[in-house]
Amino acid sequence: MSFQPKRCVDLESRIHETHENIKFIQKKIMAININTIREQFPALAITDEGKARVYLDNPGGTQVPRQVLERMERYLIHTNANHGGPFRTSIESDLVLEEAHRAMADLLNAKFADEIVFGANMTSLTFAVSRSIGRLFKRGDTILLTRMDHDGNVGPWLHLAEDLGLKVRWLNFDLKSYEYDLDEAAALLKDGAVKLAAINYASNCLGTINDVKTITKLAHQSDTLVFVDAVQYVPHGPTDVQYIGCDFLVCSPYKFFGPHQGVLWGKAELLSSLEAYKVRPADNTAPGKFETGTQLHEGQAGTLGVLEYLEWIGKTMATEFQGNFPDFSGRRKYLHAAMLAVQDYEQTLSKRLISGLQNLPGVDVKGISNQNEFSRRVPTVSFTVKNQNPEEIAQKLAEENIFTWHGHNYALEAIRQMDLEKSGGVVRIGPVHYNTIAEIDHTLEVLKTCW
Repeated sequence: MSFQPKRCVDLESRIHETHENIKFIQKKIMAININTIREQFPALAITDEGKARVYLDNPGGTQVPRQVLERMERYLIHTNANHGGPFRTSIESDLVLEEAHRAMADLLNAKFADEIVFGANMTSLTFAVSRSIGRLFKRGDTILLTRMDHDGNVGPWLHLAEDLGLKVRWLNFDLKSYEYDLDEAAALLKDGAVKLAAINYASNCLGTINDVKTITKLAHQSDTLVFVDAVQYVPHGPTDVQYIGCDFLVCSPYKFFGPHQGVLWGKAELLSSLEAYKVRPADNTAPGKFETGTQLHEGQAGTLGVLEYLEWIGKTMATEFQGNFPDFSGRRKYLHAAMLAVQDYEQTLSKRLISGLQNLPGVDVKGISNQNEFSRRVPTVSFTVKNQNPEEIAQKLAEENIFTWHGHNYALEAIRQMDLEKSGGVVRIGPVHYNTIAEIDHTLEVLKTCW
């Protein structure tokens, strides 16, 4: 007698589960309309000898939507002028540049637009600002670097340490979890000797999203400045410098669908107090004092264009995510909702890619691969294949017009910690929100023929 009711309960549960799955599928369709997204990117329609281009080299640089092209063209035709002139083109140019700073402040949830500094790229900005920060240190002081970061957030600090006679401590990552040990981070920071911690938000090699908020909190308990490399996180999720609590954060618009640019955010009081390396007639206030020389104004216009594109996603495809940001309004709310929608969609790509790789013989995925833990990674996926050269695999994929990367990918310390430098590093596949499940499946099919 007890069996029949149990069957009914089980059946009801299955029906409920089925309906929830349907809702989930519908939600995915409603959030990111992949066909509409792809229509915004002219490069995605290009074919070569009848083969479509499959852009999976996105951690190295993404394609751009029409809004970027239109903004850059409009700038160069109508407002191409130097900064600060009394004439129309210069005045209109300055209005575009000011709006680009405000839009980036919205993307990062900065308090002020003047906290946004544009530059040639993240590495150049880090080299420049590291020199300004270095004036706060004295010989024998200590800085903390990580084994997971891109060398753009390692090399500048190593050079600074060599120039100033600084000591360097290293934060390793666990070779099984591919994450930092927060207890190790606490131990490295607790004695108060570390003056600056340079850490990464997401790994360009392993895909790990690091707990930068906790590390920042640990660092600030010892009055340690925190410099966050967010180049690989910003394309994949909402970024909030107020939530993180860090002192500086850098990112690269060309990694999140914009032109080749770098962006630095810094706390207003720090940017104001730091001495900039600049020519004498240049502006003495932030951000101008760090934006040395004549900037790539059309690049800033293009960055404004990509933020308009992301705002459009937030308005049209991410309405269900807007409620996650009750304290935001206008463009700031739309941008952050858009990045949640992007993150949501990209997890489906990660799951498809990693599960497919795991089913291929000899493949070892170097990063978080448990699907229940995908909230702690971006879709950047690196792997090795037993007795196979990563360069040869990337070359075979390229022959099929599938664009991937191989080697150390500038994550030199990570490759060394995994003992992969001599064997050629890894193969890296990095989808973003304009990639499709079909492209992932096609790539996996081609990989089956690569060894």
